[in-house]
Amino acid sequence: MKNNRLAIIITSILIVIAVVLLWNNRYLTTLRGEAYDFTVRDTASITRLFFADKSGNEVVLKRTDQGWTVNDKYDAQPVMIENILVTLNKLRIKMPVSLASHDNVITRMAGTNTKVEIYQIVPRINLFNKIKLFPREKRSKVFYIGDVTQDNNGTYVLKEGADKAYIVHLHGFRGFISSRFSANEEDWRDHKIFSQKIADIASFKLEFNGQPEKGFVINEKDRYSYEMKRLDGTVIDYDTIRVLNLLTSFNDIRFEAFLTDIAKERRDSIINSPYQERLTLVTKDGTENVVSTYTMKINADAFGLIEDDWDSDPDHKYAYIKNDDELVMIQDFAFGKLLKPADYYMKGYVEPQRMIYIEELEEIPSGNLPF
Repeated sequence: MKNNRLAIIITSILIVIAVVLLWNNRYLTTLRGEAYDFTVRDTASITRLFFADKSGNEVVLKRTDQGWTVNDKYDAQPVMIENILVTLNKLRIKMPVSLASHDNVITRMAGTNTKVEIYQIVPRINLFNKIKLFPREKRSKVFYIGDVTQDNNGTYVLKEGADKAYIVHLHGFRGFISSRFSANEEDWRDHKIFSQKIADIASFKLEFNGQPEKGFVINEKDRYSYEMKRLDGTVIDYDTIRVLNLLTSFNDIRFEAFLTDIAKERRDSIINSPYQERLTLVTKDGTENVVSTYTMKINADAFGLIEDDWDSDPDHKYAYIKNDDELVMIQDFAFGKLLKPADYYMKGYVEPQRMIYIEELEEIPSGNLPF
């Protein structure tokens, strides 16, 4: 009798263990399958991405033959597009949200989330993933990106129509990814000012307000052969390397930031004030690209103070891109190479070195001396 009872107990324990192991195996198998629910394995098939947040911001990123566009109006930043495609390819489920915190996470996501819609080219007929016929665009995935987890190494996400939230992460990356799904149009717009190849440039003119002797114009005479003159028509015997370096620089010149949040009155005041430099680049198809620069005062924007009370920022300027009617901020590090005066391009010219005087050193804290 005792032996039968012991056998029943042992059998019952084994059954319980088997059930637990079976459930755990099915759970892990399901989780492994779900781990790729938010992943796009073939990002080359993505045609559109749609992001919308609770503040009413919406962005449509669309793939075209000429590259990606933002809301059918602007070119997209290539780096940002590459970043989001890599994100979608490497996005993995880390774990389900715990039962204890699940309701709170869902409540928070109801108030703060970004909706993500992914559209791909998929075949109507797919035989063994070998024969694919009748391709069409389809909305393949819809989910909501929520807040970052407490340890900053995960992000909450909820699939449309589901009642179970997950924590996702990027394979091989520590940190959160919610900021990568921005619905702010400006975050995706390209920052290029000039993107012309040297072979497409017909002429370039640089004007310095109030200093006409520093200005010049370059005209192409023949392929990679140019004539350079001062604004009064005087021919400049120029340094070929320096001129070619200037013209090739127009292939990729970018600004630092948009200034769309600036008040209209202030924007108009800047644009209508005397410019510092004006650049006019004409391409061989007749397109004229005009950019004017203006002084920017240190910290005026940050503190909301009158710019006249501050010194000029040596590292930044305002720039007005006439063709796009856009006021932006440029950085001297990237843009300054286009603003060299006529003398710089003369043969034999040696650029003077800036001297630091004793009076300047006395104003510099000892820990910031330039030597």
